[in-house]
Amino acid sequence: MNVTELARQLRINTKQMLEILPAHGFDIGAKAVKIDDRVANQIMRQWKYIKKAIEDKEKKAKAEQLLKEKEMRKQVGESVALPSLITVRDFASRLNLPVTQLITELMKNGILANQNQNIDYDTAAIMAEELGFTVLKETGDRMVEDDNSHVLENALQKGENKTRRAPVVVVMGHVDHGKTKLLDSIRQTNIVDTESGGITQHIGAYQTIWKDPKTKEERPMTFIDTPGHEAFTVMRSRGAKIADLAILVVAADDSVKPQTEEVIQIIKAAKLPFVVAINKIDKETADIQRVKTELSQRDVLAEEWGGSVPMVEISAKEKLNIDKLLDVLLLVSDMNADSMQADTSIPAVGTVIESHVDKGTGPVTTILVQAGTLKKGDPLVLNGEIYGKVRAMHDYKGEEILEAGPSVPVQIIGFKVAPEVGDIMDVGLAKGAQKIDAKQKYSQQTGAENRSAFQSNESEEDGKNKKYLNIVIKADVLGSLEAIIGALENIQHEEVRVKIIGKGLGNINENDIAKVESSGGAILAFKVGATPMAGESIRDKKIQFLKFDIIYDLIDWAKDELEKMLEKELVTTEIGNLKVLAIFRTDKGAMTLGGRVEIGKVIKDALVRIKREKEIVGIGKVSKLQTGQSETKQVPQGSECGLRIESKTKIEAGDILEFYTEELVVRKMNLKK
Repeated sequence: MNVTELARQLRINTKQMLEILPAHGFDIGAKAVKIDDRVANQIMRQWKYIKKAIEDKEKKAKAEQLLKEKEMRKQVGESVALPSLITVRDFASRLNLPVTQLITELMKNGILANQNQNIDYDTAAIMAEELGFTVLKETGDRMVEDDNSHVLENALQKGENKTRRAPVVVVMGHVDHGKTKLLDSIRQTNIVDTESGGITQHIGAYQTIWKDPKTKEERPMTFIDTPGHEAFTVMRSRGAKIADLAILVVAADDSVKPQTEEVIQIIKAAKLPFVVAINKIDKETADIQRVKTELSQRDVLAEEWGGSVPMVEISAKEKLNIDKLLDVLLLVSDMNADSMQADTSIPAVGTVIESHVDKGTGPVTTILVQAGTLKKGDPLVLNGEIYGKVRAMHDYKGEEILEAGPSVPVQIIGFKVAPEVGDIMDVGLAKGAQKIDAKQKYSQQTGAENRSAFQSNESEEDGKNKKYLNIVIKADVLGSLEAIIGALENIQHEEVRVKIIGKGLGNINENDIAKVESSGGAILAFKVGATPMAGESIRDKKIQFLKFDIIYDLIDWAKDELEKMLEKELVTTEIGNLKVLAIFRTDKGAMTLGGRVEIGKVIKDALVRIKREKEIVGIGKVSKLQTGQSETKQVPQGSECGLRIESKTKIEAGDILEFYTEELVVRKMNLKK
């Protein structure tokens, strides 16, 4: 085959093709004019993988460049001032970015807008922060900084009479490594038995009292439990931002997993002091040295190996060395005591760590108070607006309390509208703050929830060749909804992808059914049900409706469904070559011949390429194989044999027969890490 003809079939420039092929095992020469048909066929079969590898490399390079630009903006403190409304074109101009790039970034976040459309301040601020800018809000002649981390930092600096507060400890680790069992042992409560499949679904905060072994002083500690599966990356990151210390749980029988590496990166990014709890040392397969070695390869070096990270060997199940772990936590806390102080006399400042709407109670929010004292009746001020006032507060045990000081987690009733996870509460800003318009805010929230979660940013041509799994997702709380969407975005493939056509909080309703009915697909419910009318419609219209209690079961279902949509891959396996020595019989559509196996082997029912003077002249199939007087299923290299080939091509003595098999293989989805 001519090289130009091959390039034409592959739809690529000939010069580019010749430059690309050597890196993928096909070095046919930079000035080649012709190419062996067999090699050409191999290239055509492999081309889609070669093309994907090239595209992946280009995407990776582009992503790395964007990340470098983002980090550079953060380092130099590049800021942008934004008004309450701004057109996409003006927004791109202020960011000094091409309009097309900004529109693409907006699409990634589920916002379809052309360059002349307006976007609100909240949307623009989130986009700018994701691109590495510090956001300033234009308010008349002044500009207000709108970075949550700075808002919290500034609020925590208030007060002159600072005293020591309880350390806030975040417990992190891989899903099966025993985080929840460890907390269970610490708190002496049986959380594992009440959780679905042993995985914690929402961030929870708990307190425990531990007696200092030296002073015998009773010391409170607050523990934040972040879910351990990779689907909860966003929630884990938020947990790390409000903690003082971290426990990294690693199972002694399983060692370091991809999620463990992810946690290490989060802890380091948050600059948290941490302790490693090597769990499950009671198991026969426990290998503590392997854990320490694999951690050291990730720059987590144990103190006894000359590093700075305390490591405690425990068994949460057997409650072994839990006291030692708490002692070490107190020691690390004492070493970082300067950063764990707060003034209890100022108005309360804290962070929202969970938020949902209860059917009977209304909005219920968990806040970790980080400075000051929150009292019953205090106004709930977030983002410069008053969301209501504290009508009731409950501690982690469910008991009603009248006030909560620094490092105390409280569940609050009194919000008119559920705030978002990560929002900062600052009671001290009540003066001058406006009361929230509950109807307007609720309308904004439901609109945001029901908007498509993410849109395809591929070209129109690529989109034509892609199959979509349409789904509507409803969840019980915002944290879970975000985690599910984030995990679904990580399922990447060039042929198929998930398309979220609707999302929101609460039970499935008629609106959700209408979306699925019009576009096809499935409704996925996480810890919620369907309204009676919706349930009847689901049965009558035979709509696919699935309920989940564990997030990674939902993700696995989506992955399996996408795999079913993939076309099977034809895999060719080369077996061997035979030189034809004699022709014994010629029939219509078949020939009986003799030959010697020169490479590999020959097997019965193998497919055959017939080559004459290095050119493929035909194809066929082995229907019979014989050595001596006996039929056989296989003949090895160096042996002579007789065989019957079914083929329309007339085979001649001296021809080379190439044997191979072809198999349709079910392909697998890959999760982006």
